[in-house]
Amino acid sequence: MKPVRFAKFFVLYLAGVASLLAFPAAAAERPKLVLMITVDQLRGDIPIRFAHRFGSGGFRYLLDNGVYYSNAHYQHATNFTAVGHATLATGGNGQQHGLAGNDWHDFATGKQVYCVEDDRYNIISREKKAHEGISPRNLTSTTIGDELVIATGKRARVFSVSIKDRGAILPGGHLGKAFWFSTSTGEFVTSTYYYEDYPEWVKAWNKEKRADRYRDKTWSLSFPEDTYVNHIADTHERPYGGLSKAFPKPMKDADPKKYYGALRFTPFGDEVTLDFALELLRKERLGQGPHTDMLAISFSVTDYIGHAHGIESVEYEDNIIRLDRTLEELFKNIDRDVGLANTLIFLSSDHGMDMVPENKAELGYEAGRHYPEKFLAAVNAGLQKRYNTTEPLVVAFWNPSLYLNLDLVKKLGLEVSAVEDALREEILKVPGVDVAVTRTQLLKGDVPNNPIMNKVQRSFHSKRSGNVTFVQDQYWYLYPKAEEFAGMHGSPYSYDTYVPIVFAGPNIKPQKVTRLVAPEDIASTVAQILGTVPPSGSVGTPLVEVLGERP
Repeated sequence: MKPVRFAKFFVLYLAGVASLLAFPAAAAERPKLVLMITVDQLRGDIPIRFAHRFGSGGFRYLLDNGVYYSNAHYQHATNFTAVGHATLATGGNGQQHGLAGNDWHDFATGKQVYCVEDDRYNIISREKKAHEGISPRNLTSTTIGDELVIATGKRARVFSVSIKDRGAILPGGHLGKAFWFSTSTGEFVTSTYYYEDYPEWVKAWNKEKRADRYRDKTWSLSFPEDTYVNHIADTHERPYGGLSKAFPKPMKDADPKKYYGALRFTPFGDEVTLDFALELLRKERLGQGPHTDMLAISFSVTDYIGHAHGIESVEYEDNIIRLDRTLEELFKNIDRDVGLANTLIFLSSDHGMDMVPENKAELGYEAGRHYPEKFLAAVNAGLQKRYNTTEPLVVAFWNPSLYLNLDLVKKLGLEVSAVEDALREEILKVPGVDVAVTRTQLLKGDVPNNPIMNKVQRSFHSKRSGNVTFVQDQYWYLYPKAEEFAGMHGSPYSYDTYVPIVFAGPNIKPQKVTRLVAPEDIASTVAQILGTVPPSGSVGTPLVEVLGERP
């Protein structure tokens, strides 16, 4: 290019840049508010199975006005609350976002680590207890909200709300503000990581004791019981806190000491969550400023009810019907205060769920329930015999990992990889175990190339996962507390990986998409819409149907 022509080109280029800086064309097209909705334990088939029960303003609004992905599956094996929320917020898997599970074993301290614990910060106005220091410290990736805050020079505001602390903290990221429900006080709380003291509006909301308004309420069915899919009483359910097994379920029957905890096992828990989230929306004036704000809400009740009664229960079905009404109320308020036309909404779930194993067995499937104390005793006995020691070599189990006592391995003069191989052989002897792989194999990438092992590899974290990772047989319940719940998730099987994904908002044309996609794709899609860099751990691919033809 000749010097004169280059000079003219350069002047035009600078003029173009200047015009973009002075008049950010994309800014007018960007949403005023990003609304991230996570429905805990909402398997992918549920919105369609119960669509005939929905009104027009909740799930139906999203299905009729958004891009609905009916074939979305997580690409990791550890399908638990913390891991799913982290993937939704970051677009990454275990090695990228750092969450090896809801809990894991710390090799350095020999102690349990809870996914969002941080002993540097306590819940405001409360003394620190074990595992009660709270922050997003263990999240190793940035999130959608973090990148939005960074891209706007800290002008965008990000808030996150959930009954569960991990359901609020992980979507809120490092730069947002998170609030969660206290089952001891009925208040929404936060930690000194976020504030030195509660905002005045939070103090006022808590002072009103709004969660107490449900003490005289009764959870009754929305329709005649015989119209529900599974209306026969389930003898394997595990109701919480004194609540009735049958309908109606009066809240006055709950153990007074467990009342706030019992709210989580009724639709009222999501109603309380919404009440607080709407107060936050109004008092913080989200979506009212010159920059895009973000509000993440995780509705947790579906998970609690699914665990207590099973995903195929009347309780679960009726809760979905009531959640539809809760979503409708949320969208009405968003439309009034911000405008749905100005709001990017995306809804998904952190994991799916299978039937209660005893119910599955009654249908003729080989289903069962693992008792960790029994298989730990069995594998330790096998290793002790091999290595002629009376001390246990396996010191911890946290889904899906077994952890070795590395000091004892060293004391015995053994190679860690050799003991891992032996442990792998021992755990495979346990009925109800499908496959197992060692830490050494995963570090080397020396695993079979098949769908299950690929998911296991993606879940592996080099510092936090155990010495042997194993996968239970299909339909088997696996959790440190074998009898705490009726049903459990956490496997790489389709019933646990399957979740819905729906996007609705400005410039999004309604359609149903059946191709295979993953929740890992959400973060990079939102980044494209907002014009931000994807979160640092993002491995997903933007969803072209959502992006369409954008300015």
